[in-house]
Formats: sequence, structure tokens, C-alpha cells
Amino acid sequence: MIGVTSPVVLLAVEDNPGDIRLLEEALRTSRLLNELVVAHDGVEALAMLHREAPFCGARFPHLILLDLNLPRKDGREVLRELKTDERLRRIPVVILSSSRAEEDVRSAYDGHANCYVVKPIDFADLQRVVQEIEGFWFSIVTLPSRPEEAEGG
Repeated sequence: MIGVTSPVVLLAVEDNPGDIRLLEEALRTSRLLNELVVAHDGVEALAMLHREAPFCGARFPHLILLDLNLPRKDGREVLRELKTDERLRRIPVVILSSSRAEEDVRSAYDGHANCYVVKPIDFADLQRVVQEIEGFWFSIVTLPSRPEEAEGG
């Protein structure tokens, strides 16, 4: 089972240092063994996922937590690129955004996001949301192998 003996790799694409800290703290209380990798903007996230320098040895994530409002390349563009890339499109993408705008929700689902979650403001609520995401994606759902596993690398 993922996360019991080998870590769950989560890629958070988030530019807000406060949100990153809260996410790290929420994951510390997790029952899963996890590794949080952070990309601070969309360009960095795509470089990691394409294993471009300096991320040549990056591991593919089991799940991507993607903010929409990012510098350099926003989350909508990142989502569009992920879901049109043969190697990356099966990685589940959870939009984790502070936006409640119907246009953003529709755009995310039109872009084939796997789900849309509004970021809680309260830490206890964020902790609960993180636990629910983990419980669903790593206990209930059956995920396909990651690109590196399919390639044997």
C-alpha cells in the first residue's frame, strides 16, 4: 500500500509561503508516510515534472495540489499542459485554491482537474481537508502507476 512502506510523493504548486508552511504542518500529522515537494510557480512545477535541469532526478508525484493563481505560469495553464501530456495526464490534480468563483471551478473541471477544493482559512479545517484528501486518494482510490514506475525507473 502506498504511504505505508514507501512515501507518498505530493507536489504542491503554491507560491504563498504561509500556505506552504500550513500544508507542511498539516502533513506532519498525517498517518501516511509522505514527501512534500514544493514548486513555487507554474514554470518550476512543469520543469520538475519534465525533469528539466536542475530537477533531472525529480520523482513523479502520486498527487498534485495545484493553486490557480501563480506567478510566471498560472495554475490553469499548468493544468492544461499536464492534461495534454501523454506521460503526465494520469497524475491526479487537486485544485487547492482560495477562489470560490464559479468561473474558476468550471475552468478547473473543464481542464480535467480531478477535484476542486477551496483552501480553508483555519488550520484545523486545513488539517481535516488534508486528511480527507489523503484518505480518499491513497486509501479508497486505485491509482495508475506513475510514469517512472511504468518505465521501470
